[in-house]
This record gives sequence, C-alpha cells and structure tokens, in this order.
Amino acid sequence: MTMAAYRWEAVDGQGHVRQGVVDADTPRAARDQLRAQGLTPTAVTAAAPRADGSAWLRLPPALLALTTRQLATLTQSGLPLDQALAAVGEQADDPRAAKLVTSLRAHVSTGESLINGMARYPRAFSSLYRGLVGAGAETGRLPEVLANLADYLEAREALRQKVILALIYPAVVTVIAFAVIAVLLAYVVPQVVAVYQQSRQTLPWLTQALIATSTFFRATFWGWVVLVVVATIALLWARRQPALRARWHTLLLRLPVAGRLVRSLDAARFASTLSILVGSGAPLLRSLEAAADVVRTIPMAEAARRAGGLVREGVALSRALREQNVFPPVLLHLVSSGEQSGRLAPLLARAAEELERDAERRLAWLAALLQPALIVVMGAIVLVLVLAIMLPIVSMNQLIR
Repeated sequence: MTMAAYRWEAVDGQGHVRQGVVDADTPRAARDQLRAQGLTPTAVTAAAPRADGSAWLRLPPALLALTTRQLATLTQSGLPLDQALAAVGEQADDPRAAKLVTSLRAHVSTGESLINGMARYPRAFSSLYRGLVGAGAETGRLPEVLANLADYLEAREALRQKVILALIYPAVVTVIAFAVIAVLLAYVVPQVVAVYQQSRQTLPWLTQALIATSTFFRATFWGWVVLVVVATIALLWARRQPALRARWHTLLLRLPVAGRLVRSLDAARFASTLSILVGSGAPLLRSLEAAADVVRTIPMAEAARRAGGLVREGVALSRALREQNVFPPVLLHLVSSGEQSGRLAPLLARAAEELERDAERRLAWLAALLQPALIVVMGAIVLVLVLAIMLPIVSMNQLIR
C-alpha cells in the first residue's frame, strides 16, 4: 500500500501546539505515530497535492551541483536549515532551482524532515542524493555531507564535460562530412554527368561508379530516410532491453581502447560514490548497493552487486572486488590499503582521482587518434569524388591535343 502525506496538529506534553506533515498508510496510522512521539493529535488531514508541478522538476547536473554547493556553504556557516533554504531560493538565478528550493522549504518549515521533503521530488533528487542527505541528518553531519556531495556532483559534471568536449569534434566532423557527400551525390554529380553525356565519350570506370552511386542514392533516397528512422527506433528499443544492453556493454568492455576507457570511467564513478557514502557514515553494505546503482555498464554493475553479496557473507571488500576480475588494479590495491589502515573512504577517493586521470589520458589519446583518422578518411572520400569528376576532363583534353 502506498503511503500518503498527512498534515497534523497536536499538543505536546507542555501544552504547546505543534504542526507538521507525516507519511502514513491511513489517518489512524498517522495518529498512532504522533502518540508514539508523546503528542496528542487534535487534527489529521490529508495533505493536498501540489498543483505547481514542482514535483516533476528535474535540474540539470550543473545546476544541481551549484544548488547543493550553496546550501552546503550556508549550513556550514551555522545558518539554520530553514533559513539556508530560503536564502538559496532567493539567490537562485534559474527559475527551476528557485521553484524547487522554495517548495522544499515549505515542507521543511511545517516540521517535515529534509529527506522526506526531497522524496517528494524524485526527478530532482536521486535515491543516492537522498540517501546521503539522510545519512548526514542521522549522524548530525549534514553540512559536511552536503559539502562532500557538492564536491562529488561537481567532479562528475567536470568529467562529463571533458568526455563531451573530447567527442564532440569527431561527431561534428562526421555529420558534416556525410552531409557534404550526400549533397555532392544528389545535386553536383548529376549536373556534371549531364555535361559528360553530351560529349558521348567513354567515361573512366571511377566516374561510371560515381554516376551509378549517385543514381542509386537518388532513386532510394526515401528508403534511406525510412531506414534511418527505423534504425533509430530499433536502437531506442534495444536500449530498454536488459539482455541486449548487457551484450552490448560486454562487447564494449572488450574493445582495446574504448573498453579500457569505459572501465576506468565506471570504476571511478563506483569508487567516488562508495567513498562519499562510507565517509558520510553509511553502512558498507548499503553503500555498496548504492554505488552499484550508479555504474553505467551492466557487467560491472552486476560485479559490484556480487561483491556486495560476498561482503555480506564476511569476505573483505578488496578480496570481493578482486574475485570479479573486472575492476582496475589501482582500485583493488587502494581498497586493500584502506581496509588495513582504517582509512577506506580517503583511499577510495584517491582511487577515484587516479582512475579519473587515467580516463582523461585515454580520452585525450582516443580523441587524438580519431581526429586525424577522420581527416584522412574524409580526405580520401573527397579525393575519390574529385578524381571521378576530373578524369573525364583530362581525357577530353588529351583527345583535343
């Protein structure tokens, strides 16, 4: 049965009237919770659903990191949570962040806990985010946890931007090159062919092949469009099939260059998430479950969950990870050192930094390899097109001489 939110008013032992919001299955269960806290409920009503649409808001990663940083700074300065949320909402430049933080403050100001308030906005605050905030609130280290969470989000966003910047140039070059080739085949080549057909000379085989390609492309243009649409839909459908995604991820991890890059990125994401969870005081088993959820590739996520099962049986974390044969050696060595020295969280953070640097090096090397390769391939295609067009002209000049 899904729990609902109930607004309540009650009297405490000193006769003071208190108000708030509680999650319960029924109004009677809500009253029982209040009585268990030593309160005498005077009114319990269902909380009206919000009509402002803030529950469906989703902040971009960079904006969420900025909002978290602002909240962490204000709470670390000693400002009460209610006032910190009000200040963040007032100084937010983005209307989405202002609307979300203002709505969150409205829940907190009525007596609802911060974690329960965030649970009302699952699209904005992930389960990992809420779990970290809950752990910080339970241990009384909310400002410190928010600061660590802001560091985590900023690091993830910085790494994501580096990946995008490294791959955007090859992607743009490829798209533009195919567009130019399509224009040449569809419009330029037919006009040149018309000139050659009037001369009635025997065309070189390269030119004949280009003419045949252009004719085929123009005749089947809409078929190619339909094929691209169908392929796109098929790829989107395949992404939602766990078995197909697992096969693709397995193949991706086996690639010589891209596989090691993806492995480093996922291992860094796993190590940094586990570091911040363990450092925030969350139990290791719960931390392993949450860290496994942020791993993108299915084989590595399943390996992380299997390692968590071994840890639950009493196996050391370093040994559990080593038995999976998918995690990089630097992570295994630093985890082992962290277990022996009792500094697991700092050494996990160091492992994440080392893996991120390794991923950046591999990403730079991959980009440096792709860019000249694309230039050579596109140059070769353009050379073939130019030769196919120029060879008949050269032949005609020789005949004239």
